[in-house]
Amino acid sequence: MIRTLIRSSLFLGLLSFAALPAGAAEPTAAENAGNKMERQGNAQEKAADADKAKAAKMEKHGKAMQDEGKAHNNKSEQAAGERKEKKGKTKMKAAEAHGDTAKQMEKSGNDVEKSGVKEKKSEQKAAGQ
Repeated sequence: MIRTLIRSSLFLGLLSFAALPAGAAEPTAAENAGNKMERQGNAQEKAADADKAKAAKMEKHGKAMQDEGKAHNNKSEQAAGERKEKKGKTKMKAAEAHGDTAKQMEKSGNDVEKSGVKEKKSEQKAAGQ
């Protein structure tokens, strides 16, 4: 019983190796460039998200300082809170712009990669005929 189970699993394992494509083509330069652009876009998008989080925290802290200054009638603390909140909003806008450019880079990378795949398919089709 166990022996047949082992034999059948070995047989299925050999079949799965035989089903792999024998001559997988190397990625083209366009595919490599597209993948690189996509990775860079992902990394920049991640950095932009981190910057957004920092900006939101700064904005929130500035708002709290401003409220604290109002509560204690402390004009300097209130002004500092306003400046910090404004700085946080500015950093948020910059992070959003950075995130948008990162998304565009990722999309461009996908487009370049697709063109590389089309190029490879056309070369394989031409070589096959």
